[in-house]
Amino acid sequence: MNKIALFPGSFDPFTKGHEFIVSQGLEIFDEIIIGIGINTEKKYLFDIEKRIKHIEQIYRHENRVSIKRYTGLTVEFCKEVSASQILRGLRNSIDFEYEKPIAQMNRSMSGIETLFIVASEQFSPINSSIVREIHKNKGDISLFVTHPEILV
Repeated sequence: MNKIALFPGSFDPFTKGHEFIVSQGLEIFDEIIIGIGINTEKKYLFDIEKRIKHIEQIYRHENRVSIKRYTGLTVEFCKEVSASQILRGLRNSIDFEYEKPIAQMNRSMSGIETLFIVASEQFSPINSSIVREIHKNKGDISLFVTHPEILV
């Protein structure tokens, strides 16, 4: 039986920090599903098709990574795709304090555990919100995002 993890997020955009979390996760799991959550209340900079195309390009040679979109509760999507764990990255203690109660509630509701991977110090400062601001102001995001040309 394959150990499958779900790496959920909006990934607007998918950064080199996200790539680090996936690469570390592949050391532990047989398969990682990158789940792009769709929240109709949220305003995204990059549309869902561009985000999917972008991530597919990054993992085009890695058959253990797949990309799927979903709506609703993450734990319900985990059950749908047979993911036994949720994979999350932590850049700092603020991320941990935000993620901890979500992980605890997810476990209470479903029994699904969350595995936290601490970001490498080189990727800790990368934040999708900041990357979006750089992009909106016509700055070069190639230091933070692989294949940024796909997002244009």
